[in-house]
Amino acid sequence: MLHIYNTLSRTKEAFKPVHAGEVRMYVCGMTVYDYCHLGHARMLVSFDVVQRWLRASGYAVDYVRNITDIDDKIIRRAVETGRRMHEVTDYFIDAMHADEGALGVARPDQEPRATQYVGEMLDIIGRLEQKGLAYQADDGDVNYSVRGFPGYGKLSGKTLDDLRAGERVAVDSSKRDPLDFVLWKAAKPEEPPETKWESPYGFGRPGWHIECSAMSKSLLGLPLDIHGGGPDLKFPHHENEIAQTEGAFGGTLANIWMHCGPLMVDADKMSKSLGNFRTIRQTIAQGEAPDSQAEYTVNPREAEMLRFFIVRNHYRSPQNYTPDNLVDAQNALDRLYQALQNVAPDGAGIDWDETQAQAFKAAMDDDFNSSGAVAALFELAGQANRQRDGRAAGQLKALGALLGLLQQDPVAYFQSPTRYSSAAMQQGGAGEQLDAAAIEALIAERAQAKQARDFARADAIRAELRAAGIELDDKPGGVTQWRRA
Repeated sequence: MLHIYNTLSRTKEAFKPVHAGEVRMYVCGMTVYDYCHLGHARMLVSFDVVQRWLRASGYAVDYVRNITDIDDKIIRRAVETGRRMHEVTDYFIDAMHADEGALGVARPDQEPRATQYVGEMLDIIGRLEQKGLAYQADDGDVNYSVRGFPGYGKLSGKTLDDLRAGERVAVDSSKRDPLDFVLWKAAKPEEPPETKWESPYGFGRPGWHIECSAMSKSLLGLPLDIHGGGPDLKFPHHENEIAQTEGAFGGTLANIWMHCGPLMVDADKMSKSLGNFRTIRQTIAQGEAPDSQAEYTVNPREAEMLRFFIVRNHYRSPQNYTPDNLVDAQNALDRLYQALQNVAPDGAGIDWDETQAQAFKAAMDDDFNSSGAVAALFELAGQANRQRDGRAAGQLKALGALLGLLQQDPVAYFQSPTRYSSAAMQQGGAGEQLDAAAIEALIAERAQAKQARDFARADAIRAELRAAGIELDDKPGGVTQWRRA
């Protein structure tokens, strides 16, 4: 049986969906004002693995991941660039989708935008006001009365005395209590017209937290089976979602709360606010990462390496980002592909009675422990290499697919350049590596040298290619395959 760590109960729990065989999962998505960075990649890939395993386990999954397309940062970007707000958000949504596609992240079943649910947000605010949990302040903002909700703090484990106001702007003196957070922001004269909606409280726009309460309730109903998000959302965002939704409708917002761990850089979480981030496209684009277009050419070997880098760690654990760690991930993924190149996969589907398939399943059923699942893949790779076992190679490829890995053709995979292998680092990066045409020309010259029995020249070409990080494999029939080490 699948067990999931529940942030709310702080224990692993046997997963029992509200409706047998069905999973309603809501994950907080991107605020689309800039390109996604590697910390975002971790969240996207982690929950992609979750939904893949739920489906592989036989569940019918309705996966919703929202888009925040109204926010102070979006408005600021629009004003700074002289574009309309929807032009900014449409561009960065397209960029996000390009990043997702590069990483093999499947689109969610539903991808609502916050601006499509303003009416539902106002309905919740009205319900909260009727119950004495919301009030309009002197400045026109509508705030949530935190001390009126007895369960506030149950997700984060904080007491009211520990808490600070959970909003994105400084505490306003018009609040009745500094802990209160904004549900509806009154419009300011200088803000663009498209950022203002008419409401019973005057023109304005929704606060950040109310957005997900409206979208999750509208699209999936209550309670959710799983509510997930990044590590920094537990407080205040998810804490405030609970207060809003449960305050308005009673009952429970979500039965299971999941939060992936942070991506760390020098002991700090990777984030735009700290300026220590690296974007997805900077990491996996073929050549220079474009900063003026949503689409870009992806290096498929590096893109799968980045996914593997994330997947081989447990989703809840902190993960360290360094260039050396990417090199280590590239070298490890290469070893799995080498097994598939050495031994042709045999068999159709997964034999769940096989030892490593059972180990894979046991790991994934234990709170989506992809780290343990990857360990089973390496055992299969070793078995395939030692025994020239095509069935083991077939299991390796089929199980890898459940993690979104190992589906490229091994020959094409190894002929893709990479900046993150040991050989590439020694050669100064993929940009300075020999291109395919130059490699093929040298291989053709080597073949001619061998035919002329000039073995010294043939050996010299092999050595030249090896020094450039290119390994040759002479096959029967005079065919030579090459790969980048």
